[in-house]
Amino acid sequence: MLYKINLENILFLDIETVPENATFDELSDEKKMLWEQKSKYQRKEDFTPEEFYDRAGIWAEFGKIICISVGYFVEKGADKNFRVTSFYGDEVILLKDFKKLLQEHFNQAKHLLCGHNGKEFDFPYIARRMLIHGIKLPYKLDLFGKKPWEIPHLDTMELWKFGDYKHFTSLKLMANILGIPSPKDDMDGSMVRDVFYNENDLDRIVIYCELDVVTTAQVFLRLRGDDLLTDNQIKKI
Repeated sequence: MLYKINLENILFLDIETVPENATFDELSDEKKMLWEQKSKYQRKEDFTPEEFYDRAGIWAEFGKIICISVGYFVEKGADKNFRVTSFYGDEVILLKDFKKLLQEHFNQAKHLLCGHNGKEFDFPYIARRMLIHGIKLPYKLDLFGKKPWEIPHLDTMELWKFGDYKHFTSLKLMANILGIPSPKDDMDGSMVRDVFYNENDLDRIVIYCELDVVTTAQVFLRLRGDDLLTDNQIKKI
């Protein structure tokens, strides 16, 4: 049924996150205690709370969003292109700008959001960070009271599961097995924290985030049996 969805009604997205503070020592005593409790199960006895803090960006309660990249299709007859742009920098500003995009261009019932593992990570993370900053949720992220079939979210990883809820497949692996050319990026998700705090190179992170959006769109095209995008069809705006 994927082929019945109008590609122009889908907003593809990806986020990059980091710990809210550069170091564990910058946390208040109360936040340190809360981090110790929150991370206890994941770190077990292998790491101290301080040693494990470089992974705090995974949790919206202890991390922050530094980039939201989005992409969408524009079709004119047989001509199709994919436009990519990003919101990055100050978290409050980028969240408000992203919300404005949703409200002005992707606010109708026909519109859908799509990410890879978006239902487990990107969508709830964005919603939580908006609430933390006192930003009212846009309709596409406010899921309260909605029935499962009313939730306007697509997830390429979920589509690949085919009902197998134990299955996790990375975006990089899906691109490989589906024959999608790997973008020539020079980093992976585990490097984002160091590139942001140690190298102060946000531009590098934005490029990486945008490549993931393009790859997610390519995976979606393959899942519905469409031709892949060519380099000439991908436009940075």
